[in-house]
Amino acid sequence: MIKVRMVPASPFVRKCRIAAAHLGLSGRVVFLDAHEDKDDALRKNNPLNKIPVAVLEDGTALFDSVVILEYFDHLAGGGKIIPTETAARFRVLTLEALADGLMDATILIGYESRYREPHQHSPRWLEHQQAKIDGALAYLESAPPATDADAGTISLACALGFLDLRHGGTWRAKHPELVAWLDAFAAKVPSFEATRAAK
Repeated sequence: MIKVRMVPASPFVRKCRIAAAHLGLSGRVVFLDAHEDKDDALRKNNPLNKIPVAVLEDGTALFDSVVILEYFDHLAGGGKIIPTETAARFRVLTLEALADGLMDATILIGYESRYREPHQHSPRWLEHQQAKIDGALAYLESAPPATDADAGTISLACALGFLDLRHGGTWRAKHPELVAWLDAFAAKVPSFEATRAAK
């Protein structure tokens, strides 16, 4: 059994959960909440102390979500969520990188208030991260991808879901094409709704 250390609200973890379900790997993968881990296995398996990290049956640790999705695709026979054809492959990987950057910027805005005292907050830093979010959303709004599940679209759905979770869905008002895209993706990929975090 593959063990994935995680926290439920992480969009990077959600990517892995959706991919595992979509690829039919749920019976081979177990997701374990790192907050409940008394043995500090997360730090032992990933020197960066970041989630997600997948621990294979032989003890090999894989991190982060990009590598884990690649491994899950390999387990499922390859070419399922990461195309083998060159142009399609790099289109999917580029979308995944964009979505991951969107998640990173959203997380960094949250970290500013979580890890720094109010008098230490940097408006310039917050504006810098928000500009990344705004730029990514504008780019995607102009040409939303197809709704087929692949590493890129799974990542994008998780990024938008995380904006809903952490920013109250404020992105939706200015991005109707992306709202429609997310609704269509969720209808095609049931594990998206099944992995929604409460907080």
